[in-house]
Amino acid sequence: MTNELKDKVAVVTGGSRGIGYCIAERLLQEGAKVYICARDAKILKQALEELRKHGDGRVEGMVADVGRYEECRKLIQSAAQRFGGIDILVNNAGIGIMKPVDQLTPAEWDATIHTNLSGVFYCCREAIPIMRKRGGGYIFNISSLAGVNPFAGGSAYNASKFGVNGFSEAMMQDVRYDGIRVSYIMPGSVDTDFGGAPGSKSRASWKLSGEDIAKAVVDLYSYPLSTLASRIEMRPSQPPRKK
Repeated sequence: MTNELKDKVAVVTGGSRGIGYCIAERLLQEGAKVYICARDAKILKQALEELRKHGDGRVEGMVADVGRYEECRKLIQSAAQRFGGIDILVNNAGIGIMKPVDQLTPAEWDATIHTNLSGVFYCCREAIPIMRKRGGGYIFNISSLAGVNPFAGGSAYNASKFGVNGFSEAMMQDVRYDGIRVSYIMPGSVDTDFGGAPGSKSRASWKLSGEDIAKAVVDLYSYPLSTLASRIEMRPSQPPRKK
């Protein structure tokens, strides 16, 4: 456990499974208080039950769709009221719909952009004033290497992640003199079972793990206040050789 995170308050969107769950779990292990959200009430309940094994009384959550502004506002307000403020925001919630442009429906485009990009803005907009009052904070936006590497079928997903990267860079300059640090993390292939039970860890292969991303969050937070690693690219060190 590191002293830097003890009793800090963190909000983790999409914290019921995958990367978000791993980040929430690690923050609890480091002594933080954690507030998560998920769209599925059943999955959220299961995740909270598992996470409370690491910090009963230090973890809560609510059902929220980050693609909806009012739900993001309620999420941030509820977290601040429950734990007395917010020190860390991890924008992790995301969806991926991979189709060629002519096969992608307007509803699928909207869902991707609203969840992956607008949700980041909504949560940041609400959390920043709270962090300012506390003298600073840290915002982590979980992006993707798809935010710099377009691929066929990824028009909506690529657009959302390219947007997260640009948004993060601009916001970092908006809030740096408020003592608020901003980093965006761009993982490559991550071995997470999005359909599995909260806390399940398949670790099937050469891919990154959710725990790898969680460690990056903790490590970045522990950097000296005078230092900011604003952009982190993470990729498997030994992917399969191309034949």
